[in-house]
Amino acid sequence: MSDIIQLLPDHVANQIAAGEVVQRPASVVKELLENAIDAGATHINLIIKEAGKTLIQVVDNGKGMSTTDARLSFERHATSKIKTAEDLFALSTKGFRGEALASIAAIAHVEQKTKQENQDLGTHIKIEGSEVILQEPCATPKGTTIWVKNLFFNVPARRNFLKSNAVELRHIIDEFHRVAMVHCNVHFEFYSNGNEVLNLPATNTRQRLVHIFGGKTNEKLVPVSEETELVTISGFVGKPDFAKKTRGEQFFFVNDRFVKSPYLHHAVISAFEGLLKDKSYPSYYLYLSVDPKSIDINIHPTKTEVKFDNEQSLYAILRATVKHSLGQFNIAPVLDFQRDASMDLPYEQVKKTISVPKIEVNRDFNPFATEFEKEAPRLKALKTETPKSSNTTFVSNFKAKKTDDWEALYSGLNKATETIEPATEFSKLEFESSANTVSMFDKASAEADKTQTVYQLQRKYLITTIKSGLVVVHQNRAHQRVLYEEFRKQISLSNAVSQQLLFPLELTFSSTEIALLKSLEAHLEHAGFNFNTFTEEGVSIQGIPPVITESEVSIILEQLIADMEQELPDTGFSQIDVMAKSLAKSAAVKTGVVLENEAQKHMVNQLFACEEPNRAPNGKTTFITLGVDELDKKF
Repeated sequence: MSDIIQLLPDHVANQIAAGEVVQRPASVVKELLENAIDAGATHINLIIKEAGKTLIQVVDNGKGMSTTDARLSFERHATSKIKTAEDLFALSTKGFRGEALASIAAIAHVEQKTKQENQDLGTHIKIEGSEVILQEPCATPKGTTIWVKNLFFNVPARRNFLKSNAVELRHIIDEFHRVAMVHCNVHFEFYSNGNEVLNLPATNTRQRLVHIFGGKTNEKLVPVSEETELVTISGFVGKPDFAKKTRGEQFFFVNDRFVKSPYLHHAVISAFEGLLKDKSYPSYYLYLSVDPKSIDINIHPTKTEVKFDNEQSLYAILRATVKHSLGQFNIAPVLDFQRDASMDLPYEQVKKTISVPKIEVNRDFNPFATEFEKEAPRLKALKTETPKSSNTTFVSNFKAKKTDDWEALYSGLNKATETIEPATEFSKLEFESSANTVSMFDKASAEADKTQTVYQLQRKYLITTIKSGLVVVHQNRAHQRVLYEEFRKQISLSNAVSQQLLFPLELTFSSTEIALLKSLEAHLEHAGFNFNTFTEEGVSIQGIPPVITESEVSIILEQLIADMEQELPDTGFSQIDVMAKSLAKSAAVKTGVVLENEAQKHMVNQLFACEEPNRAPNGKTTFITLGVDELDKKF
């Protein structure tokens, strides 16, 4: 029997490795930017076309490569970062496995120009599908320029699984942010389809965050700093007042490498315990520096997961550090222009000792004493000052006056009763409104409406009766279905009503979020929103749909941005559908809200007037029926 196991050709092995390393254009951007950082570049340009599907170009001014290094960089497991197995536990660079360029060259057209500072000429290499088709000397500035064209040209199945350009561009921007947030001493420039997306000059960490996420970010940041033998923590957390309803700006960097760690995330969230509203998520930008020997970053092909040796200790330190920083923020003096100045002490009295105030009371005062008893002390004083005869006269006059007061309450009562007509005369009186009203419906429908009863159970379900039994309606999903069909119809037909605000609503978003909102402006206006202006740091809204309140606008738009970033389709109709689903999900009545009886009836009637009342927009069931037979079986 012949042997059946054989070694794979290099180009096939490279394509298999590319499946782990290169998942989408953003993966290529990440690897190329990290290579530029490892080369010591201080200025990096990223240029892409069609969300990286057509072109990804990275230009750096790093130390460059020699002719031999330029050729070897595209070979598998060729790296300058490690020489022995022990080096894996003392890594201080981004890449180290030597698979990135080899994997990229296996599924794209790659071109590279590189030159070292002490060389007169550089090296120009062209590779297509792991095959080197050109290598020659060239004139090029110091550093490295690499082009990745026609990604997945020889793996069409992988190319078909890519999302729309908007979604892929969002992933590229995320990877660009993660690299730029760590290396603040590097000047980054980012261009997409010839337009400048970001220009980040070299600066400090706080200013880099402000440049990326907008000018309003500066007031949201609370500095975090702690140094121990196990870990050094620095960075910022967002103030609880600025927490969002969606998971957004949450970043962990370990030894200048972005990582995802649910364990550390839980430590930060637990530090915010008692400071956040329900289902709100804080932002944080935390940089952890640990001994490279205490972590393993080689457990995932994309190197975004890290294994720590002392996870429990790290958890406790991180939680205590964030909690301490938040405590300092709460007690720190701030400029509060809404403070009542009358409560402040004058400057000249700040250092004076506080004395206990003296309180003088009338110990003879009796609140339950009669008027005569209240006058008794004064009468006693008058008795000693005036003759006896005059005192007697005063007392007798006082008693007479007191008697006249209560008798005056009943004066004229007999005369009033004599003028009142007999009780039978009330029938002649005419009332302003009549007790009888004209019904808009016939008698049968009116009686049916009276008999229709809806109950709310556990502030979650609406229960009503039908001929065959009971109907149990999920109030949140039912309202989602009603609003979804309403929003979809309004956006499609452009006939929505907008509720104008007395004062424009000013909301703050990042530059990428504003760009997304601007692209959706037409659809949002058809849904009932009315935008005043778009700026680099926010948006001004003049009108909103009648079904939502002013306080819900920021939450709804944040949720819409999150949904559209994850699932932005190419076609206009699908885009409308995603928008309608997102708006309905945010504006629908939540579980736990008490509804008045009329609102309960109205929601049930609206649900069964929908085109598809059985399902919510997310496909879940909106109501169930319990027949009499099923109820009988229970007994």
